[in-house]
Amino acid sequence: MTEAAATGKVAIVTAASRGIGLAIAGALVARGDRVLVTGRDPETLAAAVAQLGGPGRAVAVAGKAHHEPHQDEAVATALETFGRIDYLVNNVGTSPVFGPLVEASTEVVRKILDINVLAALGWTQRVHAAWLADHGGAVVNVSSVAGLGPVPGIGAYGMSKAALTYLTRQLAMELAPQVRVNGVAPAVVKTRFAEALYAGREEEVAAGYPLGRLGEPVDVAGAVTYLLSDAASWVTGHTIVLDGGGTLVGNTT
Repeated sequence: MTEAAATGKVAIVTAASRGIGLAIAGALVARGDRVLVTGRDPETLAAAVAQLGGPGRAVAVAGKAHHEPHQDEAVATALETFGRIDYLVNNVGTSPVFGPLVEASTEVVRKILDINVLAALGWTQRVHAAWLADHGGAVVNVSSVAGLGPVPGIGAYGMSKAALTYLTRQLAMELAPQVRVNGVAPAVVKTRFAEALYAGREEEVAAGYPLGRLGEPVDVAGAVTYLLSDAASWVTGHTIVLDGGGTLVGNTT
């Protein structure tokens, strides 16, 4: 990774051991920020930290993003290691079931909401109390175009992402003017998380997007780094749709 002069700014990026989260962390480090990344697997996180430039640039805390003790540990570690937390990226998400929402287990739906919505609230509450309330900063929530309207098979996931988009607007209102809160809503991005949506038929799926390709993690990272910059200093409460033009033709997956 290209060495960049330190900006002095620090970010926490959840679920950043690979895919979109790692791309976001990498883009922040490339511009000179330092990052704390989270994920469930310590070995994968260690590899991510090495890719990000090592301890001077990144530190990792392993755990489940929706567990409050893990959130507390990560926030404390960021402050102990880097002395500040300017940005938070709520990237964690899960979609463990496929099928009609009316047939879904309420226990599974509750878990999806816990991870995809309540975790983002919990992280924001903690980072706000620990640093942002007194010093300002910005939060970005990673939502999905699935939250824009009904999608067959992933209703619980879409419902959770619609709630996350609402949470983004609510927190933007509550935390202004010290803290900006925005979101991004990607369509299908080429990651392990979304692989089932395009594996073996990428060309066919890509044809559903006017720009003719699926998203790449760097596409999301570019939008997030913009929202976590002074260039977006008058932007709050918005969720940027990143869809290759898909929603222009009614494609919300």
